[in-house]
Amino acid sequence: MAAYCGYIALIGRPNVGKSTLLNHVLGQKISITSRKPQTTRRNLIGVDTEGVHQAIFVDTPGIHQNTERALNRYMVNHATSTLSGVDVLVLLLEGGRIVDEDEHILQLLRGSRVPCFAVLSKIDLIKDKTVLLPQIQQLDDTKLFQQILPLSALRQEGLEAFRQHIFSALPEAPHLFADDEVTDKPERFLVAEIVREKLMRQLGDEIPHAATVVIESFKAEENIVRIHADVYVEREGQKRIVIGKQGARLKLIGTEARKDIEALLEHKVMLHLWVKVRKGWTNNAGDMRRLGYD
Repeated sequence: MAAYCGYIALIGRPNVGKSTLLNHVLGQKISITSRKPQTTRRNLIGVDTEGVHQAIFVDTPGIHQNTERALNRYMVNHATSTLSGVDVLVLLLEGGRIVDEDEHILQLLRGSRVPCFAVLSKIDLIKDKTVLLPQIQQLDDTKLFQQILPLSALRQEGLEAFRQHIFSALPEAPHLFADDEVTDKPERFLVAEIVREKLMRQLGDEIPHAATVVIESFKAEENIVRIHADVYVEREGQKRIVIGKQGARLKLIGTEARKDIEALLEHKVMLHLWVKVRKGWTNNAGDMRRLGYD
């Protein structure tokens, strides 16, 4: 029996729902989410296998035009690198509107030689679905897309139809992952991302983009996994905010992260967090490499 397998890039502007879509397609959380833009910083693979079909999704950072800082350039380069070398491109747009950053990505898609799909996300937030019609027509006029699919990942509206459209676009090829594999990332990476997600959700608009997490030690014992993680920020003032009054905020971040890590590892976890300052790391290529942004 023939097998079908291919890479599918999920692309779009920041905070349009790429990571949420991937998590719901897989039926489990591997990509962190928050309401803040640029939560995803690196490409992340998620594998959806059903029968003879294996869809290897690549969740990408949001493509944006503000690339003044090295970290922003890093994220955009990661995302745009998927525009070639994949088998299917999926552009996510917020249902009901197309903004300048969407137009920029549409221009990047012109000349693509692989099947392209457009997904109109977050349609559960739209009461009158007829407002989608002008957007659908505008996208159809570009002649870029095989399908334009309204979808709500949170409500699972249109989710199964999306999966089947993706499966139908896969080339004939042997599967690259075992049927029970859902990502290529090691546990240490996923743990660091969970901690960073809790930082993103707990802090204000500025600090999350100046913060990153490095796992310093990860030791699995018989009854417990002991994890030591460093949280890096750029300024002493940011460090004080992350720690909070008498350490309250850092304790809350650790408590919330530990619950998700225990669910991921299916094991009791002892999590220790330290906050450290590395001045200007988001705009220093050397510091970024040392912190894992190769």
